[in-house]
Amino acid sequence: MQTTETRRWRLKGPEMEGPIARWYARVRGSKSQLEGYRNQAAQLTAGLADGARVLEVAAGPGYLSIEMARLRRFDVTALDISHTFVEIGSDSARQQGVSVDFQQGDVAKIPFEADSFDLIVCQAAFKNFTLPRTALAEMHRVLRTGGTAAIQDMSQPAERLHDEGDAGEASQPRVLPASVRASRRGESFPDM
Repeated sequence: MQTTETRRWRLKGPEMEGPIARWYARVRGSKSQLEGYRNQAAQLTAGLADGARVLEVAAGPGYLSIEMARLRRFDVTALDISHTFVEIGSDSARQQGVSVDFQQGDVAKIPFEADSFDLIVCQAAFKNFTLPRTALAEMHRVLRTGGTAAIQDMSQPAERLHDEGDAGEASQPRVLPASVRASRRGESFPDM
């Protein structure tokens, strides 16, 4: 699928590198947060066959990827644009004795072959993508037919991408449900 779009403006804050990324990793690595990642890992992978390939996009410090790998049933890959996050995640996975392939890369140019993954997860990061349509097209490209893409974001920008026919409660997290349904049926993501 060929996608052309204008780079979306976003508030430019400090990049998630160096000390800022390490601070973020500490904040997101509390005992209660890690328990939440453990629960999410179980929920997101429920029903996946042993040996399934999983990709977490914009994985940050990789806590969710590590929890999915801890289940010891899946081949887990984590992709993030931040060199620091890739280093933190790789070190954490090694220290915890789990295998996660952490790779540095841009979601708008995912560095994997087409039809590579059974599950793609992106949490609380979609709002930061400057090329959201391209990012969705890339996720769809690397998702195997019949695979599942779980894209969760609670921001206003992500909400604007929400399919009007699937509107839910305003206070509920938005998951781009039309995209998720389409990926499960092996169809193209809807135009936005």
